[in-house]
Amino acid sequence: MLKVYNTLSRKLDEFKPIDKGKIRFYHCGPTVYWTQHIGNLRGMAMGDLIRRSLIYLGYEVKYVRNYTDFGHLTSDADVGEDKMEKGAKREGLTPEEVADKYIAQFERDTEALNLLEPTIKARATDYIDDMIKMIEVLVEKGYAYVTPKAIYFEVAKFPNYTELSRRNLEKDKAGAGFGSVQDSDKKDPADFALWFFKTGAHENALQYWPSPFESPEVENGEGIPGWHLECSTMANVNLGATLDIHMGGVEHISIHHPNEIAQSESANGVKYVNYWIHNEHLMVDGEKMSKSLGNVYNLASIVEKAFTPMDLRYFYLQAQYRSKQNFTTEALEGAKNAYKKMVDRVRVLNQNIEEKGSIDKSFKNEFVKTLEDDFNIPEALAVSWELLKADINDNDKLATILDFDRVLGLNLLDKAEKEIEIPEEVEKLLKRRKEARENKEWEKSDEFRDKLENDFNIKVKDTEEGQIIDTI
Repeated sequence: MLKVYNTLSRKLDEFKPIDKGKIRFYHCGPTVYWTQHIGNLRGMAMGDLIRRSLIYLGYEVKYVRNYTDFGHLTSDADVGEDKMEKGAKREGLTPEEVADKYIAQFERDTEALNLLEPTIKARATDYIDDMIKMIEVLVEKGYAYVTPKAIYFEVAKFPNYTELSRRNLEKDKAGAGFGSVQDSDKKDPADFALWFFKTGAHENALQYWPSPFESPEVENGEGIPGWHLECSTMANVNLGATLDIHMGGVEHISIHHPNEIAQSESANGVKYVNYWIHNEHLMVDGEKMSKSLGNVYNLASIVEKAFTPMDLRYFYLQAQYRSKQNFTTEALEGAKNAYKKMVDRVRVLNQNIEEKGSIDKSFKNEFVKTLEDDFNIPEALAVSWELLKADINDNDKLATILDFDRVLGLNLLDKAEKEIEIPEEVEKLLKRRKEARENKEWEKSDEFRDKLENDFNIKVKDTEEGQIIDTI
């Protein structure tokens, strides 16, 4: 039985999908104004591991991940530029060109990390009309009100607003927990924007769209949708009014996701999400990543340090999604060595295979238990190592570890086969050397080893599992 830690209930809940055998899964994606750092990529990798686990457990998963490709300020009182505008001015490009550039970069990174392609990649600017329609519904139902500068959702009209966050609104208001309300027409500091008219802080916005809404300060209702609205709309259009799973970072528990719930449930009249999943942050040397500390890494900077994207993926596997993970060069070096060791063992198994094996039921049951325990990937990885060390038929061992790799996503067989291409003559020499060692013909074995090194630049290492080969 699958159990999932649901942020809404703050406990492990038995998972029951809306439709038997099918799952509607929405994952908050990146704002595409810059190259994503390895903390953001970890969040994406955690979503990939959960999705792979669900598929492995037999579910059909419709997985939607979004791109935020328009700018936003969080309130009408904010000053300065939004992220997309900053990116555009930094690079001398339009916001659309910036988005195209960093979407392409993000997708190269996720491919390198072996993340499965989403069922749907939703780009926010493609859903402006749908956002406007949702705002119209909210205004018509009395959940939203129009001011000269913006259209706001009235939080007081939604009694369950703090169910997910468990915030004390009165305390937060007293402590300016909702930011400045200077020059604001909000009825309450907790109210949040659904639409910013192209005026005030947004007067010189590089991205804006016409709307049916009226403001005395702009023509044609020109403006920008609120950030929270985009996810509600894209989830609704692509997955329906109620989702099985919505995933994002823990930073969204307090405001962004409660706002999504409020506007979605008010507009649609049904529960928005059954299971909220939130991943924790990646730390660097025990501290939060920040430019001021100079500890922000992206995938390219990891590769520059002589690591591969798959080394980083293996590192991600070592911590459960709800746990903070501490990145250090030493930890990544350990992950690299462990990954190489696993690939080497799969290579030996693949070289020695005599016939197609069967998946070991006992180990599979243990593996499934780890996935059903709130997607405990570190435990799944531990079961995988126990399998590789177990005294079972090599053919079955290979079949089983490759079955597990459907979840781990380490491309073990592909890596083992492609890392060293073995000519037919080398295979014959390896076989003869193996036979010589089995017959305790040590001199002959050494002769074959020397020939492999001198003639083919192939180095042979003997392990408990058999011969491991590498290039010199």
